[in-house]
Amino acid sequence: MAIYIDPPTWPGHGRLWSHLVSDVSFEELHAFAAGIGAPRRAFERDHYDLPAERYADAVRAGAVEIGSKELVRRLTAAGLRRPKHRPH
Repeated sequence: MAIYIDPPTWPGHGRLWSHLVSDVSFEELHAFAAGIGAPRRAFERDHYDLPAERYADAVRAGAVEIGSKELVRRLTAAGLRRPKHRPH
């Protein structure tokens, strides 16, 4: 299906960040992230955190740009959402 990315609007560590997710599987997400050179340590529960300077790389590789609320909606609909309060 698809890999999605939201705009780099999330602050942290002096940078802005995007979230990269799959609506199919974590395996698809890990493969895509590896293909654009995102380190596995950037994976957090159900998404990859990508710094703003890597946003264009993800889009060029095929990530679909969507808003943050839509990203969460699609992740939840796919059954892949892992909120902080819920164990892996």
